[in-house]
Amino acid sequence: MITGFLNIDKDEEKSSAFVVGRIKYKLKQKCGHMGTLDPLASGVLPIGVGKSTRLFNYLLEKEKEYLADFTFGQTTDTLDRGGKVTNISDIIPDKNIINSIIKTMTGEVLQMPPKFSAKNINGKRGYQLARQGIEFELKPKKVIIDSIELIEQKSEKTFSFKIRCGGGTYIRSICKDLADKTDSLAYMSALRRTVSGIFKIENSIKLNDFLESEDVEKYFISSESLIDYKKVYLDSDKSFKLLNGIGLDLGLNEGYYKLYDSDFIGIGEVKQGIIKIKSLLR
Repeated sequence: MITGFLNIDKDEEKSSAFVVGRIKYKLKQKCGHMGTLDPLASGVLPIGVGKSTRLFNYLLEKEKEYLADFTFGQTTDTLDRGGKVTNISDIIPDKNIINSIIKTMTGEVLQMPPKFSAKNINGKRGYQLARQGIEFELKPKKVIIDSIELIEQKSEKTFSFKIRCGGGTYIRSICKDLADKTDSLAYMSALRRTVSGIFKIENSIKLNDFLESEDVEKYFISSESLIDYKKVYLDSDKSFKLLNGIGLDLGLNEGYYKLYDSDFIGIGEVKQGIIKIKSLLR
């Protein structure tokens, strides 16, 4: 059984679930993606295989970087090029206006998620309800936007941006917010994720290369290399106790640690001076 991560460069028009399904079929193992990419988007899609999926919660909030195209003058129901046009505008902002406004859109901000999203609404995905025409309310959420950089103007109405942000940020919502602030309308016409935490586009692989390979293990990134907690080494007695649910006082500060005996065990957490295994990877 293989445990580890894959850094897949997802193609446009393929869903994140499609990529997971193909990898699962090849490996005959449990796997899952870490951070959905919309079907119209391409780029970095981290895939956890085997027990590595237990590490998702430790990695999800890492910084993301995107290259995005915003097209002004109209908007769609999905806020991207795949939706139906719902309104148009004659106002197309120029580069100077855009540059002045994006400087005000960084930091911790309240962002309204798009209705066409994977947001969970009482057990249903937002896009499922939206496609059925069911009305529902979303609440704004706090996100971190580190930077928005205007890279170039591709055409009269389309501008390209580099965006660095925290996990859970919707680029389509940034597009809408920017258009609102320019008294215009816009939709996201292209999106490519270039960074997701430690996973970067320059180190990614194409799905077909992985599926056609007879030596798939060469593509895997070890689980322990992605976690930057301090290491704690255990003798056989302490390891046995922890693996059997017995907490230990090892004189450690509160927080998370990587645990080892003869090899990597998993993640431990210290609370009130006692360490217990939080996520077992063995």
